[in-house]
Amino acid sequence: MRIDIITCLPRLLDSFFAHSILQRAQQGGYVEVVVHDLRDYTADKHRRVDDYAFGGGAGMVMQIEPIARCIRSLQADRAYDEVIYMTPDGERLNQRTTNTLSLRQNLIILCGHYKGVDERVRELFITKEISIGDYVLSGGELAACVLSDAIIRLLPGVLNDETSALTDSFQDNLLAPPVYTRPAEFEGHRIPDILLSGHEAKIDEWRHEQALERTRIRRPDLLDS
Repeated sequence: MRIDIITCLPRLLDSFFAHSILQRAQQGGYVEVVVHDLRDYTADKHRRVDDYAFGGGAGMVMQIEPIARCIRSLQADRAYDEVIYMTPDGERLNQRTTNTLSLRQNLIILCGHYKGVDERVRELFITKEISIGDYVLSGGELAACVLSDAIIRLLPGVLNDETSALTDSFQDNLLAPPVYTRPAEFEGHRIPDILLSGHEAKIDEWRHEQALERTRIRRPDLLDS
């Protein structure tokens, strides 16, 4: 998989992709993440990529021209499955979406900034709009990192145990069950005996029951979807 991220603040992304699972995924050849500085695609001598909004009002708007140049430059080299815009008014990110996107080959992620992008960017280039929650960030960079992490960890070979992602919360619309590790007893608090039984089928049944109960208490809306 290849993920191209378009941003006017590329340095914000440097550290995020340089550690832990995301670093290993790139080093192992499972994913290629390329960050593009939008300012490299502007014709403005001051490298500006924003301007005042027509009609007035507070805040600046990202211009269409540098975004168009960047996207078209990328599309000249390869076909992209999705051109994604990170925006608070996009569809809410969930596990089903990340599962679907993890099956794609090439993705472009555009990070919004200021008051957002010129609407014509959305009309002409964007194929999917995604929000990571009902709140506003200073820019789309953190949201792009969240989306990328959620996708990359699902790629075959990225996690040491490939079944791990399949038992995460929100797979099958359930929260994950409680988990325990050593010591088996801590200050009088002992783990459930079933986990020490060695009976795999009964352990799986217990975990499913716990996942259902936890979902019913904490996120009952998931059981209705």
